Amino acid sequence: MIQPLLHYNDIGMNYHDPSGETPVLSHFTMRVEAGEFIAIVGPSGCGKSTLLSLAAGLIAPDSGVVLHKGVPITAPPGGVGYMLQKDHLFPWLTIHDNARLGLRVRRDETRASGERVDALLRSTGLWDFKDRFPRQLSGGMRQRAALVRTLAVQPECLLLDEPFSALDSQTRVKLSDEVKRMIEEHGCTALLVTHDISEAISMASRVVVLSRRPCVIRREIPIGIEGTPLERRDHPHFKEYFHTLWKELDIHVA
Repeated sequence: MIQPLLHYNDIGMNYHDPSGETPVLSHFTMRVEAGEFIAIVGPSGCGKSTLLSLAAGLIAPDSGVVLHKGVPITAPPGGVGYMLQKDHLFPWLTIHDNARLGLRVRRDETRASGERVDALLRSTGLWDFKDRFPRQLSGGMRQRAALVRTLAVQPECLLLDEPFSALDSQTRVKLSDEVKRMIEEHGCTALLVTHDISEAISMASRVVVLSRRPCVIRREIPIGIEGTPLERRDHPHFKEYFHTLWKELDIHVA
């Protein structure tokens, strides 16, 4: 059997604080195949972001193991990019310097990598703003810059933790179109955490519904709609998927 890109294998995870122990994940198992775009939905606090942090090697499970291409993750693995809710751009750096930051950290500032950043800035409409600072850009443009910074290091797996949640609805849809296009162009595997059912359906090839904590998978729904996120929202089967997911969330995780 071909190894999945990511494999959560019988994961158990608890949070600890002065008041005691809170179970978050219980015997959690999930495979992420190369090239998939998986959206994860579920109630607040159920462990969605925890799954991304485990894949990024930022935390370790209490039991079980998370594998990246068959190898246990014990530190941030190469080839995994993480895009958060906030852009986390450095305010004292220009957009161009922010976009190159990951390359600088990895000591990969070559002519080829620099040309790659420039191409990404052009394709996201940021080239004319490359010498400006984050405070001079809109929220959507800053998120584009964060995406360029993440893609510049050529990740094979992209972790997206509600990256559009702070944006207005129109910018959110436009940026989701752009992110999906770029992920497909770069051949990335993607794992998206979102509270937005429409966003999950419009972007993912598979939607995973989680229970309340301790979190387990309640249902996995393959999305059989092609096209861009905007085109998917106009598809006649979109409402069927929406109602199915709404019902699933209402029954299991409300």
